[in-house]
Amino acid sequence: MLKKMFMAPDPGRARLRFATRAVLGVGAAVVVCGLAGHSLGGAVTGGLAALLALFTVTDATVRGQAVTTALLPAVGLPVLAAAAALHDHPVARDLTFLAVVGAGVYVRRWGQRGHSLGVFAFMTFFVAQFLHATTDQLPELFAAVVLSVLTAAAVRFGLWCYERRLPPVPAPAPPVGSGLARVTTRQAIQATAGAGFALVVGQLVSGQRWYWAVGATWWIFVNTTSRGETLVRGFRRILGTVIGIGLGLLVAVPLDGAELPTAVLLAGCVFGIFYTAAVSYTWMMLCVTLLAELLYGLLGVLEPGLLALRFAETGVGALGAVLAVLLVLPVTTHTVTDVWIQRALRCVHACTAEAAARLAGTASADPAPRVAELEHLLGRVRLSVAPLVHPLNPLLGRKRRARRVLALLDDCARQIRGLAAVTADPEASHDARLAAACRRVEAAVEALTGGVRMAGASTGGVRMTGASTGGVQAGGARTGRVRTGSALTGSALTDGGPAGDTRESVPAFAPRPPAAPALAHLYGLERALVELATPLRAPSGSPLVRA
Repeated sequence: MLKKMFMAPDPGRARLRFATRAVLGVGAAVVVCGLAGHSLGGAVTGGLAALLALFTVTDATVRGQAVTTALLPAVGLPVLAAAAALHDHPVARDLTFLAVVGAGVYVRRWGQRGHSLGVFAFMTFFVAQFLHATTDQLPELFAAVVLSVLTAAAVRFGLWCYERRLPPVPAPAPPVGSGLARVTTRQAIQATAGAGFALVVGQLVSGQRWYWAVGATWWIFVNTTSRGETLVRGFRRILGTVIGIGLGLLVAVPLDGAELPTAVLLAGCVFGIFYTAAVSYTWMMLCVTLLAELLYGLLGVLEPGLLALRFAETGVGALGAVLAVLLVLPVTTHTVTDVWIQRALRCVHACTAEAAARLAGTASADPAPRVAELEHLLGRVRLSVAPLVHPLNPLLGRKRRARRVLALLDDCARQIRGLAAVTADPEASHDARLAAACRRVEAAVEALTGGVRMAGASTGGVRMTGASTGGVQAGGARTGRVRTGSALTGSALTDGGPAGDTRESVPAFAPRPPAAPALAHLYGLERALVELATPLRAPSGSPLVRA
């Protein structure tokens, strides 16, 4: 776990910049709240609002991020007002909280903006429970939220907007469907059911800290889609909480709210949350748990018994999430994994098409944005496949197959990045052999995804079975060979000539690699695509597809 946190790749130091800017933004927001004369509760509310504004807003463009950030107070302030007004009406408060949970998950159907606004709405209700906010505190809390969001926006879009120098990453379209066929609708029902269980049982455990259980359920559902993802996330949340509680006993309890060391550790926790979020949910939860403990220390209520209660409520929330995904409209791991793998393969198709256009002399063609999109899609594939490759998964066949798919997709991404670098070279020649090779890779991807082209095609729920993938061949015959009329073969890479009309089978790989760098990348890409056909074209009862 330590290796995963400190040695995980950080291309362009993106995670480092993300985390450092978060410390600056949250710290500045807390300072502004202090200068405005706000109480400790107001500063906590403002710091959380700034953290959410910097963490959850992930639109593809800077303009989109600015719009979403501006909408956060419009969503959060009414929810905060409702939570404070219902403080002395527990039944109405609980029903409203569950409604916020369901609506917060349902709005994910509108993509990243819906997700960001849903998270902000939930957390404003949560922080009202955390602080036991009442209506007489609303003016201060409103001012804290607005000032902190403005301060975070000034840091993000003014002081350090490093995204302006990056190519925009096209955000994948939300899953299609209607009614209960839409994943976000199912998740909204699941999250509401799980939160209802957590709320009732959490109140039996503690009438004061029950909201921890609801919060645990909520955050387990964030960035998950299938039951497998949710189960793994629940396990990692409990693990991170346990480690964080142990660390809190060693650090937070002895500090007892001492201001200067607590402030330094809070900054470190904020950095850790942002730096580890993309690579380890367990590490992120450790930082979140320690941050909460330090805040309770500042509020003067931290004691070992409170940490034990935190663990119990987290367990209740995790159990609620697990029961919900298993019993209420379950979404299988296969369904989600299939969609994201299909999208990743079609993005490979689009990258190759852009590269082919660039090599053919089209100056406006640029595969770089598609490469960034591919990286994002592969991240989603890894998340959806995580239950299959988890160390506790006892199904070794599924685990081996899933690892093979991930390795081959990573190989495709490496070759695509290399190809994009070659096409970006102004000295790259517009070689007809390269354009022909790109077209053959496109054909290979189309064969692997059932012949569906990339341009705006919906992924739907296409199953990766033999009927849909058919292997990387023109005729769909299941052999370890490809046909010259349908896929990029070793001989095509060597001589660069167009495929003939013959239907004579040839070996899938040339005995010697091509010399030119672009052809070498295309050769490696074709090889990975051919090998992907084996794990992806298996019958529906195979280990990976039925996961």
